[in-house]
Amino acid sequence: MRRAVIAVLGTAAGTALLVGLRSGLAAGHGTHAAATAPPAAPAGSSSSTPVPPPGRGTTPAGGTTPGGGATPAPGGPGPTVAKPGPHAGTFTGTVVQTKYGPVQVRITVAGGRITDVTAPQLPSSHGESVRINQRAAPILRQEALDAQNAEIDTVSGATYTSRGYRTSLQAALDAATHG
Repeated sequence: MRRAVIAVLGTAAGTALLVGLRSGLAAGHGTHAAATAPPAAPAGSSSSTPVPPPGRGTTPAGGTTPGGGATPAPGGPGPTVAKPGPHAGTFTGTVVQTKYGPVQVRITVAGGRITDVTAPQLPSSHGESVRINQRAAPILRQEALDAQNAEIDTVSGATYTSRGYRTSLQAALDAATHG
């Protein structure tokens, strides 16, 4: 009897863990453990100050701020170090071939921020593709504007378009940052 109770509890706990993990991945929050763990302190360092994840800075209250580099804590050492942002202009991502047709994204950057996102190419070979993309394109556009990067959620029912959109958006961001 005791073994049966332990087996049922273990199964329930494992199921809850898997469901929670799948929910995080489906919502676009899946990360590798190394990406979420704070970097180890350098050898010989005894600092207990938390290190924020890459792409975020610390606030004086010890929180994080989206975007650039670290802001020193009150009385803390060192200057603020900012990551170079995207250059101003319009940048077009690569054409990504999906199962249903090509996807391409174009961004406009001003003041180091994405100010506009358009999709010059979306799958349109079937009436169903057109209908799906008429619904998905505005959602993907707003996700990109809100996120200011290519880490955007997949639109339900438009999985292939969403993947192509992310890939092309990342290529446009890379062009804006490096070229």
